[in-house]
Amino acid sequence: MGDAPVGACDVILRQMIRRGVRLMDAPGRRLVSLHAGNLLAAGRRRAGGRDFEDTTFLEGFHRLVHSLATEARLNFLGRIAARESVVSHLENRLRLERDRRRFPEVAAQLIDRPIVITGLPRSGSTLLHSLLAQDPANRVPQTWEMLSPSPPPERATYDNDQRIATTERQLRWFQRMVPDFTRIHPVGARLPEECVVMLSHSFLSSQFCSMYVVPSYQTWMRAQDLVPAYRLHRRFLQQLQWRCRGERWVLKAPAHLPALRALCTVYPDVGVIMTHREPLEVLASEASLHTVLRQTFSDAVDPALVGREVTELLSEEIDAGLQARDDGCAPRERFVDVRYRDLVADPIGTVRKIYAHFEISLTPAVEARMRRYLAEAPKDKHGAHVYSLTQFGLKLDEERARYRAYRERFVLN
Repeated sequence: MGDAPVGACDVILRQMIRRGVRLMDAPGRRLVSLHAGNLLAAGRRRAGGRDFEDTTFLEGFHRLVHSLATEARLNFLGRIAARESVVSHLENRLRLERDRRRFPEVAAQLIDRPIVITGLPRSGSTLLHSLLAQDPANRVPQTWEMLSPSPPPERATYDNDQRIATTERQLRWFQRMVPDFTRIHPVGARLPEECVVMLSHSFLSSQFCSMYVVPSYQTWMRAQDLVPAYRLHRRFLQQLQWRCRGERWVLKAPAHLPALRALCTVYPDVGVIMTHREPLEVLASEASLHTVLRQTFSDAVDPALVGREVTELLSEEIDAGLQARDDGCAPRERFVDVRYRDLVADPIGTVRKIYAHFEISLTPAVEARMRRYLAEAPKDKHGAHVYSLTQFGLKLDEERARYRAYRERFVLN
């Protein structure tokens, strides 16, 4: 579960450019292999031929590929996207390993007191992350550097790195193929991106479940210890900050909610901003996001099945996250709660509350930058995202009962 995995949006264009539109005919369909051995070989080939040092990802990789090949009912575009996504993740893993061999300083980087935004999807985390990104002291990962983390970005060229233009071209093609997407989630190479992109390189990630129908992989993944995924997450942050530091990392992903125990194990000094919204508003929006993505890659997507899957997973994730919090995965003072309606009504006041909680100074200059961002980025500038529970086979009374305890705990009704 989580916000849109924009990190996967470029995969279609890359492969279509490499292979050309000739692949759209029937014989071309057979050329898009989802055989695990071929995918591993392609990843090694792109990264220069060296094999993997860290092989902890292999079980998740094999399970995902099997699920893609046997369950996802991918159309031709979906096979291209799935293949390119998997191969790109393998390539990036190998390049990260290469950079750590070449530059031992990367492994010595300390990730000190990161701040992580998590909570329900569609609960204002993108707005809040974008606001906090206006503070130059906050280091937020941008889409381009998550998609192409090697070589490590440098401060001197961070704003004009050639990978930015490449990513923008890729994302423009995605927007043409899925024109409704920007009404659901903003897209851009320089925008703050969520951690699901990093986590997906561990092959223990909900990103794949959002894009494709992969039930056996999803069931397996949700039963796994996610600490290995967060160790790779930390390696990503070390890579990105080595030559381009900030005072603190500010990260976000709804996917952190069910993984709070693993997050706090790898980052014991983490601060967590938990966003909350009326689940009855969240459900249809999240189901719509999943449906739009999956219908791009498969011609056999049932919105009612998506709706049931989304609500069952969301309720489980809420329970898992709150249980970890109540069990003391991190000290109580490391958490701060933000309700969606309060954030929307008073964004700057919400930021002041967060900064005060974590004892961070909010200067007049930074506040002015945040106000300017709000004025220049109004809600729904790409059009309203319209949805309803009934579109996805969900019944109001049943869903109200399902989330009663959560709604009462955070005064959401």
